[in-house]
Amino acid sequence: RADSATASLDSGFDLLYNLDFAHAQQQFSLYQQQHPDDPMGPVSAAAGLLFSELDRLGILETKFFATNSGFKARPKEVADTSLHGRFEAALQHAEALASPRLARDPSDRNALLAVTLAAGLRADYASLIQDRNLAALHYTSEATLSAKKLLVACADCYDAYVATGVSHYLIGTLSPPARWVLRIGGYDGNKDQGIAELRLAAAHGRYFAPFARILLAVAYLRGKQPDTARQILLGLRNDFPSNPLFSRELTRLQQDHP
Repeated sequence: RADSATASLDSGFDLLYNLDFAHAQQQFSLYQQQHPDDPMGPVSAAAGLLFSELDRLGILETKFFATNSGFKARPKEVADTSLHGRFEAALQHAEALASPRLARDPSDRNALLAVTLAAGLRADYASLIQDRNLAALHYTSEATLSAKKLLVACADCYDAYVATGVSHYLIGTLSPPARWVLRIGGYDGNKDQGIAELRLAAAHGRYFAPFARILLAVAYLRGKQPDTARQILLGLRNDFPSNPLFSRELTRLQQDHP
């Protein structure tokens, strides 16, 4: 639970993946009070808002995991416009804090990570909640450019590989004509490279390693590798016992692939 003395982004993200959104936001808010110049505070708060909305809307299940037609056909929740406003305000705050830091030092680790995550979170919101795939592609491209700069400055900042891995994987799964059109527009992708980069993020990332593991489980399920997906979900269930998503997906996986 939130420590009233010292805030921790690590603790906040741990609470986040356990679906304890209220206490996660307490950590992120306290961190911002204690580190008012660090853009990682508001971008983490934005991540918390996005994850809470994905959970409320059931999007991880409907768009990633569930194959049951009855589950997909259930009445859909409407996106919370006030939450989106807070989400965007937090991202803009993070970018406003990052900008002068990058002007002073273009290799500033936290500033580069914050702008990378801001673009990636916007891509997630546009794609998963708004179904604006072209906008999501634009934000993903922004995130990838920032991630590459970050990895040049800080080779061990593995959270950046979530941005590059998602971009490569998603574009790499498109049909050859679609990839060709995107390549002309400056977008490139390779599914295997995307998976390799997500594996790096999952193994060594600090804040977004569990998210990378979720994405890998989805990729392996779609790639007809249920045993590999099962092992990832087992690890997630053990690490985040308060999150029922992983247990539910393991049950479905056992039913579909006994």
